[in-house]
Amino acid sequence: MAYERLKQMIRKEFIQVFRNKKMRAIVFVMPVIQSLIFGYAVTTDVKDVKTAIYDQSATPESRELLDRFTRSGYFTITERLRSDREIDDILNRGAAAAIIKIPPDYSRQIASGDTAFVQIIVDGTDSNTAGLVLNYAGSIIQKDALQILEQRSGAAGKKIGVELETRAWFNENLTSRNFYVPGVIAAIVMLVTLLLTSMSVVREKEMGTMEQIVVTPITSLEFILGKTMPSIILGFANMLFVTLISIFWFDIPVRGNIMTLAVANGAYLMTTIGIGLLISTLSETQQQAMMSTFFFYLPAVLLSGFMFPIANMPAVVQVITYLNPLRHFLVIIRGVFLKGLGFAILWPQIMALFIIGVLVLALAVRKFSKNIA
Repeated sequence: MAYERLKQMIRKEFIQVFRNKKMRAIVFVMPVIQSLIFGYAVTTDVKDVKTAIYDQSATPESRELLDRFTRSGYFTITERLRSDREIDDILNRGAAAAIIKIPPDYSRQIASGDTAFVQIIVDGTDSNTAGLVLNYAGSIIQKDALQILEQRSGAAGKKIGVELETRAWFNENLTSRNFYVPGVIAAIVMLVTLLLTSMSVVREKEMGTMEQIVVTPITSLEFILGKTMPSIILGFANMLFVTLISIFWFDIPVRGNIMTLAVANGAYLMTTIGIGLLISTLSETQQQAMMSTFFFYLPAVLLSGFMFPIANMPAVVQVITYLNPLRHFLVIIRGVFLKGLGFAILWPQIMALFIIGVLVLALAVRKFSKNIA
C-alpha cells in the first residue's frame, strides 16, 4: 500500500466535503438541529393533559379529589361539563383528552363505608398516552382513597395495610428523554455517515472522474480506504458533538466508560460506512444512492428497538434485527449512558458490529474491484 497515494485520496475527499455547502450543512448543521429537535420532541412523558370535569356530586369530598388531579401537574382542567351529552362532543372535538366523571352519590358512598366509583374516560386514539393517563389517574385516586381510610380509622399519619414502594434502577425519575436521546445520537450518526459515503463513489461516476482514478496506480483497497477515512473522522466528530449536546444541554447522565463507547462507535462506523459504500458502488446516480440510503435507513430505525420493543415483534423479524447494526449500538450506547456498563458486558454487541462491518466493507471492496476490472 502506497501511503502517499492514500494521503492524497483522503485529502481529496476532505476538499470535496468542505467545499460543498450542502455537504457541510449535512455534516455539521443537520446533527445539531436534529439533536435539539428530537431531544425535545421524542419523549413519552405526559404533562398538562387537557381534562374535562363532570362533577355530579359537587361536595367537599369530590372537590378534594379534583384538587388532587390539578395539583399533580399531569392534568389541566379545561372544561366543566353539565350533561352526559357533552362527553361525546368534547372528545370528538379533541377539546379534552380525559374526562373525570364523579357520580351524584360519591360522598354518600364514602360516608356509608361503601365503595365509591369514579369514572375516567380517556381518548384512546393514542394508546400510549391513554395508558399513561389512566396510570396517573389511578395513582391519584388510590392516594385519595388511602387518605380517606386513614381519616376514618383515626390513624392519620400511620401506615395502613400493605404499602407498595417502587424503585426504578438506572433511570430513577423514569424520564423518557434519558432513554430516547442516546438512541437519537445513534440514529443521527448512522444517517450522516450513510449520506456521506453513499454519495462518494457514485459522485465520481457522475462527475466523470472515475475513469481518471481507474488509470492511476491506486488500488481498490487504497481507494476504499481513502473514501472511508474522512467519513470515519467526521463520524467520530459528529458522535462527540451530539454527545456533548446530550450531556450538557439535556443533562443526560453518562455512567459508563467513554472509552468503551469510543471503541463501540468505531465498530459502528465500520458498519454504516461499509453499507454506504456498498450502496454507492451499486448505484449509478446520486439520486438513486439517496433513495437507496433512505430505503435502508427507515427500516433500520424501525427494527432497532429505538421506538418499538424488539421483544414485541414476530419471531422471524426478531432474528432479522440481528443484522441491523443500529440494534446492537443502541444496546451499547444506552448501557454506557444509563447503566454504566463496560466491555465485559457489552462485548457481544461490539463483536457483532465488528463482524458486520468487516463483511460489508469486504463486500464493498469486492464489488468496486469488479466494477473497475
